[in-house]
Amino acid sequence: MTRRRLLLLALPLLAITGAALWLRQTHRAIGQSATELKRETEIRFTSGPLQRAPVAFEPIAATASFRDAALLHEQLYVATASSLHELNSEGAIARTFSSGLDLPPAPIMKIAAGLTTASAGRELFLATEGEGLVIFNGTSFRQLRPETPALRKLTSLLPLDTGQILLGTARNGILAWDGNALSVFHPSLSTQSITALAGKLDDLWIGTLDQGLLHLRAGELTRFTTAEGLPDNHILSLAVDSTSAWAGTAMGVARIAAGRLDRTFAPGFFANALLPQQDKLHIGTLEEGIFEIDITARQPRTAPPVAAHTEGRVEKIFLLGGELYALLRDGLYTRAQRGAAWKRITTPQQAPLADANIAALAIEPNGKLWVGYFDRGLDILPPSDSKAIHREDDHLFCVNRILLRKDGAAIATANGLVFTDSSGQTRRVLTRQEGLIASHVTDLAEDTAGLIAATPAGISFLTPSGPQSIYAFHGLVNNHVYTLAQLGPRLLAGTLGGVSVLENGAVAASYTTANSTLRQNWISASAVAANDWFIGTYGAGVYRFDGASWHSFPDLRGQIEINPNAMLATDAAVYAGTLSQGLAIYNRASNRWNFLTTGLPSTNVTAFAYNNGYLYVGTANGLVRIAERNLR
Repeated sequence: MTRRRLLLLALPLLAITGAALWLRQTHRAIGQSATELKRETEIRFTSGPLQRAPVAFEPIAATASFRDAALLHEQLYVATASSLHELNSEGAIARTFSSGLDLPPAPIMKIAAGLTTASAGRELFLATEGEGLVIFNGTSFRQLRPETPALRKLTSLLPLDTGQILLGTARNGILAWDGNALSVFHPSLSTQSITALAGKLDDLWIGTLDQGLLHLRAGELTRFTTAEGLPDNHILSLAVDSTSAWAGTAMGVARIAAGRLDRTFAPGFFANALLPQQDKLHIGTLEEGIFEIDITARQPRTAPPVAAHTEGRVEKIFLLGGELYALLRDGLYTRAQRGAAWKRITTPQQAPLADANIAALAIEPNGKLWVGYFDRGLDILPPSDSKAIHREDDHLFCVNRILLRKDGAAIATANGLVFTDSSGQTRRVLTRQEGLIASHVTDLAEDTAGLIAATPAGISFLTPSGPQSIYAFHGLVNNHVYTLAQLGPRLLAGTLGGVSVLENGAVAASYTTANSTLRQNWISASAVAANDWFIGTYGAGVYRFDGASWHSFPDLRGQIEINPNAMLATDAAVYAGTLSQGLAIYNRASNRWNFLTTGLPSTNVTAFAYNNGYLYVGTANGLVRIAERNLR
């Protein structure tokens, strides 16, 4: 057989072999691309059952406010920021699960019931602010916790009939959980701050914090903003029916139909909750209660609330068994038929304190506890733990520090320096008009000459001859002063730009990252232990300063934010409150730091007080106390 003929016979075989090789390479490339895509979209997480925490912390309860409701296994559950309640058939609370004990140390944002592809039945999903997703099967809890901290801050939930649960995040778009894998839902949304979700997989509506309303349909993303007629770009609530989507904002409600913004309703109303029902739209507002709108009218009018007692913040309006329900901060209401009065069937458990968002603490030797809030004024709780005295006005509002005095207290607020009597009644207020360098007072200290007030514009010394102030012109390292700590004749001022040490009202020395071992100039808190200052920073943990040298701690690594004024020293320890890592404890005997989150209602620790062997720990989600010996 000639060489030419052999070559002709081999050509088809070579072609087949080449095609097979090409197919193998193509399949390998496709497989590699799929693996790479999966690697890019899948999110690393830990998952496991939750066990009830040892009861070492004793909660000092605040009156709860309802946030959300969902039905699981014919049981209605309602959530507050710090607890999940199971209701019986009469609407009474049958079981309660608490943050820090049964649940992770984080506020509950939303709850929803659904089914994943991996679950044996419907489950209840809890979105938390900082601890990811909690899943409840009616008997036990388990936690889904992304490794990336930012992905643990969930804002919204949407169970899909495809077996996925969509999770809206505070700054990182939408995640998807199918019971086995956690993944990025849509990469193009990865920088969005999500506020609400509604719809289904192929017709999804997405509310954002400041980018308007997004619509994802068949892979195509459409945006509606104020430019297209949306009342506001901050979406508060979403609802869908068979023909339309409804977006609630602080300035009214928009209806989107047939792919375009069709009409707006209730201009000027704060639409925090929505429920379209046939020819009516129910709108839950921030303060005025529930309103109804006839959406078929050419010029729809807003009907007044059905009953006066529905006034207040409405969190959710929903149908259950043919009846209309409304969840308000102060209770669960129902209405059997249109036009009837709303009936409250469940009330949050009453408690001594008015709020859970703690900003400042102080305690008298007799055990009387003063509690300052970020936005609710002040409570004074007697040692008996009975109902607290609540004080709140235009000045006594945003509390930064409580300094107890013989005849009452001096209270640093965002609206002035407030002097009260022993019952918290305001006696006098100092602002910029009365001589302070600024009305916003961030911290207070006291020496033999009088009070010292820290402000964002400098420091004011309140002497018998009147206020005298210093700022950067006088050598202060930065005008924005966050914290003050007196040690003998010296005053340490922690600022946004470093530390200044003052003697006799004048700056003696200043320290920054440029001339010291400080890794962060933003000084947020301070405490005095023996002859040392302990200095908290917003990003670099805590330093010890002996007046001449700065000392860091090897066991405080990474980015650690110490909250403003959240430090306290006792004979045994120094305590620091962190933004997201719980309670930081420095054992003065071993010179070691440890972190504690178990038993806390939140990992955002904001304030401390100490009395008679007990440490009081304020957080953004509640107040607890513990015998200090149990922390050793």
